[in-house]
Amino acid sequence: MTDITLITGVILGGYILGSIPFGLLLTSLAGYGDIRKIGSGNIGATNVLRTGNRPLALLTLLLDSGKGAIAVIIAKLLWDEDLLALLAGGGAFIGHLYPLWLKFKGGKGVATFLGTIIALSWPVGVACCLTWIIVAAATRLSSLSALIAALLSPVYSYFFATSHMAILCLLLTGLIYIRHKENIRRILEGTEPKIGHKKKED
Repeated sequence: MTDITLITGVILGGYILGSIPFGLLLTSLAGYGDIRKIGSGNIGATNVLRTGNRPLALLTLLLDSGKGAIAVIIAKLLWDEDLLALLAGGGAFIGHLYPLWLKFKGGKGVATFLGTIIALSWPVGVACCLTWIIVAAATRLSSLSALIAALLSPVYSYFFATSHMAILCLLLTGLIYIRHKENIRRILEGTEPKIGHKKKED
């Protein structure tokens, strides 16, 4: 039985790793200033792309994805318990959404979510990526593609991984939907910008 101290430590470790604001750090180092004052004010790769620096946005995407993946991998290497890997990934995801040093105002979590589930179960990760690609090709709406991929992740997890992972994905998906409430509103109104179209300032 895993004791509460270890569980707390794993979640906290994942949270600290996940709360590293790579988008903010990279844009500041590149001389773009505070990314929170650009575009939507989000610290994720999509908003970093609004600086016009595509390599920087790609690096942000990879690092934000890597936070969840690394948290899971470290937990798997240190302990042979699936629960701890799930908790580490969940902690990293929460850290990205609600980082302590940014007054709990972080990103929307899609990249960190994807990195987490790929590290937990690559078949689930591949299924989510394929879902995103299919929906994006049909609708050209990046946010809708991410929302549908996240919504199906508990189903994929149940069939391709474990029920515990399905529960984790369900919880994380709920948070993704909360963080995307403005995107959902625009999707329903038909005003959500499509892929390749420049988004108006929020």
